[in-house]
Amino acid sequence: MNTLEVTILGCGSSSGTPAIGCRCATCLSDDSRNRRTRASAYVRVGELGFLIDTGPDLRQQALREGLSRLDAVLYTHPHADHLNGIDDLRAFCYLKQGPISLYGNDFTMSNIRERFGYALQPPSKMWDKPVLLSETISGPFRHQGVELTPIPLLHGSWPCLGWRIGNMAWLTDLSRIPDDSLPLLQGLDLLFLDCLNPDPYPSHLSVDEALAWAARLGARRTVLIHMTHRLEYHALSARCPPGVEVGFDGWKAELAME
Repeated sequence: MNTLEVTILGCGSSSGTPAIGCRCATCLSDDSRNRRTRASAYVRVGELGFLIDTGPDLRQQALREGLSRLDAVLYTHPHADHLNGIDDLRAFCYLKQGPISLYGNDFTMSNIRERFGYALQPPSKMWDKPVLLSETISGPFRHQGVELTPIPLLHGSWPCLGWRIGNMAWLTDLSRIPDDSLPLLQGLDLLFLDCLNPDPYPSHLSVDEALAWAARLGARRTVLIHMTHRLEYHALSARCPPGVEVGFDGWKAELAME
């Protein structure tokens, strides 16, 4: 039986925390749990390493966590805070001396092909550019024997994806979970869930909305992610019911994989 280990590389929103120019209590906090890079996760299953999104802080996150192996990237959507670190994949291609597979919906893969076509070319002798294999997916599939399940979500009007691996699911950047996706989220041991602001927002979940979805989905453990500086770690933790907690950069957990 394999073990799944998941690490929150970043749990921040597009601005990160501290936010530039801000002097609020969260941004001035010396608690490391209030310092948030852009949202991303690293999932290890056996010897395989999967990255969820490539935000602009990817290099910093990889160095902090000592990452050296990457077998595939699972994309949620093409906003800059989830995609624009794609060039840092070249380091993993160089270490591997081989290409890395990218998976996402057609909306995201089309954006990557249009904006980052240079990274989808054959390798040079120096491996000085990313060498990536773009694959559009629309349902569960396997990568080197590991089953990966995309979860269709709505991020405002954008068709985005969450990801399920084993009994863990990562749902960032969403305003609604379509009814057809709910069966894909049953029986979760660990759920990571978007929680942007105290107030409602057109393309994200507010605190109250996130807590309501956490109760509805009923995962054994729910961890809030993708937070702005308006959500201070301890203050938000005090609002969480049993079974719900506030994520932070570097948070880790292990689960058994069947």
